[in-house]
Amino acid sequence: MELIWTPWRYHYIGNATKPEGCIFCSLQKLQDAEAHILFRGEKNFIILNAFPYTTGHLMIVPYQHVGDLQECDPETLAEMMRLAQRTETALAAVYHPDGFNLGMNLGHSAGAGVTGHIHLHLLPRWTGDANFMTTVGETRLIPEELATTYSKLLAQLDPKQP
Repeated sequence: MELIWTPWRYHYIGNATKPEGCIFCSLQKLQDAEAHILFRGEKNFIILNAFPYTTGHLMIVPYQHVGDLQECDPETLAEMMRLAQRTETALAAVYHPDGFNLGMNLGHSAGAGVTGHIHLHLLPRWTGDANFMTTVGETRLIPEELATTYSKLLAQLDPKQP
């Protein structure tokens, strides 16, 4: 196993606490900046992924704790898609990616890191972003701190904008 020394990450790791119960239900009760919540809609909120695959990796999460799409009301799903459009526009304006990945992992066997509370991942992608560090070294490099990403995207997702 390769070791990459990242002492600047200790602040994050050292201050991380494991919440009781569902992480998404716990995070939505925090202040937006503390939880990296970028936008609060009527039925969903947009949050940065604390463990991003790429810079700008975020999630759209319903306020309601539901584990699968059948439990989710149509209004929540419709707003989730509208927020995905809005988020795609914001990410394109800030990062100019070559494409996007959108996806959900429903259930542990499908790869869900958080089971029992659906969420839609939206990630900007660039040609060549799966470089040798990812493919050979099994290591991802994220060139921007979450706080910087948060500031950039918050300005684009201003709640006063339509």
